[in-house]
Amino acid sequence: MDTKYLEIIKAPVITEKSNALNEKNQYVFKVSSKANKTEIKQAIEKIFKVHVKEIRTLNIKPKKRRVGRYTGLTNRCKKAIVTLNDGEQIELS
Repeated sequence: MDTKYLEIIKAPVITEKSNALNEKNQYVFKVSSKANKTEIKQAIEKIFKVHVKEIRTLNIKPKKRRVGRYTGLTNRCKKAIVTLNDGEQIELS
């Protein structure tokens, strides 16, 4: 497996909402903010050996946070919602 693909896909997002999407054969991943849909599709197909039907991406803007008297911003990131072909699934444990 090429390390380039591991740099594109950072981590799966495991929340109640993303687990509800798993029933619709959709999975959510944090991805590199510079990656486009074709790169994400290639990475998912090579890493998990599945066939991707559709990809939707979201850019998450940084939010203002405060710790004591110091203010700052959270990191920006990009999420991808990946829909797989029928009958295929990814094990995220």
